[in-house]
Amino acid sequence: MRWRAAAAASLGTGEIGGRQVVLAKPMTFMNLSGDAVAPFYRKHADGPGDLVVLHDDLDLPVGAVRLKRGGGTGGHNGLRSLKERLGTADFLRIRVGIGRPPAGVDPADYVLTPPAPELRGAFDAAVAAAAEAFADIARLGFDKAMTRWNAKAREDDKRCKAPPESPGGNILLAPGTSSGGSISRKEARSQDDTEEV
Repeated sequence: MRWRAAAAASLGTGEIGGRQVVLAKPMTFMNLSGDAVAPFYRKHADGPGDLVVLHDDLDLPVGAVRLKRGGGTGGHNGLRSLKERLGTADFLRIRVGIGRPPAGVDPADYVLTPPAPELRGAFDAAVAAAAEAFADIARLGFDKAMTRWNAKAREDDKRCKAPPESPGGNILLAPGTSSGGSISRKEARSQDDTEEV
């Protein structure tokens, strides 16, 4: 993989599973991710099925990795920015669970705080799993990779009980820098999707 700096993102180009890929890590605030991704999307993608977005998800247990095609923004400002700038939310997603914040902790603060030491291993494993999921998408195609990963997740759910709630802190795993971010909230889904967090 060769990396270079671009206007609003770091870009990596190379080959995974015999397919040419462009990896982009937005260097903008989370809520401006669409500004960083849109130029590369228009240059390299034929449609939303050619874009895979890795993002954090408060509604998944810590360390869980799920694949999804399209969907809403769930109050996640990075996804909202992508939807606005690309004109669609039908892109492919690798969702990485960060769990819910403990009672009394603001979700916006939670996603910007490093993970608690006892959860660090789960986060490191999730990052490695997300990279493996991306490689599977490149090798197998999205539908086969989604079937594989989501079936694996169901099996993991059966074997394990829910992980303990985090005592505070998480890592931002999605586009942007640690200086900005946004979250996904269940309550945002039941109310106005434009609610800012």
